[in-house]
Amino acid sequence: MTRPLAQIGLAVKRLQHRHHKAADAALAGYGISLVQWDALRHIAENPGASLHDLAQLTFQSDQGFGTLANRMGERGFITRVSGPGRAVRHQLTERGELLRAEAQKVLDGVLTESFAPLDDDELASFDALLRKLIPQG
Repeated sequence: MTRPLAQIGLAVKRLQHRHHKAADAALAGYGISLVQWDALRHIAENPGASLHDLAQLTFQSDQGFGTLANRMGERGFITRVSGPGRAVRHQLTERGELLRAEAQKVLDGVLTESFAPLDDDELASFDALLRKLIPQG
């Protein structure tokens, strides 16, 4: 018998929440949160990206990402430079890149542990289903 869609949706949300809590706990030793690491990751993957683009990538408002970027700049993780027009461009500092890389290892461990109950075939099927539900634009 198939579970009702509402229960499936709730299960997905619970899995995401579990990952977020575990990641925040694991990253606390580095003095950053999952949200901050995610910003570092997207800046690394999109050097020179605008505040608006990074806000969209990190599921934040422009104002929220601006506040986050200011704090990360004050901590020496990123630099912000003027771009064309009123745009502000973002790049990781050496310190930010080192932190991003170290935190990536921690997050890889969190996810490895979380998905450990799935064998390789189940994990591949889960990935395929997610890709089907969330098409890459």
